[in-house]
Amino acid sequence: MTTHDYKRHGTTTLFAALDVKSGKVIGDCMPRHRAKEFLKFLRNIDKAVPGKRDVHLVLDNHATHKTPEVRAWLGKHPRFKLHFTPTSASWLNLVERFFAEITSKRIRRGSFTSVGDLEAAIYDYLAQHNEQPKPFKWSKTAEDILARERRALNAVDQIRGNR
Repeated sequence: MTTHDYKRHGTTTLFAALDVKSGKVIGDCMPRHRAKEFLKFLRNIDKAVPGKRDVHLVLDNHATHKTPEVRAWLGKHPRFKLHFTPTSASWLNLVERFFAEITSKRIRRGSFTSVGDLEAAIYDYLAQHNEQPKPFKWSKTAEDILARERRALNAVDQIRGNR
């Protein structure tokens, strides 16, 4: 909740990678969300994940993830496999569950007087989370999820007059 005297002190971008098997999260706060910062994050993942393991990243369709610089880096690091979620389907990416969790449990509850304070809270939360990580589990079957998506698409089509 914000009040009438709310003052914004700046922003940060949290890049995060979730190990779906263990629940651990690799996270980095960056000043912006550009290819330069994304490449720095990819390098950090490369250092953190043992070299023999493939790294599958599920990403949204942000232009940052598809620049020539990013493609060149990926060409030199073939263990990295990128998978893009369809437009308006970011919920398919389990790291979004982590973003929702950190937002509700730490960021919304906090009062930060600087970007540094915000980033310190984020890194503290990441450390606490990774002490006893738990994998996120889907609460519905794939069939249930796909059926719900079909119903939603049908409803949109009916509203638009496509059916």
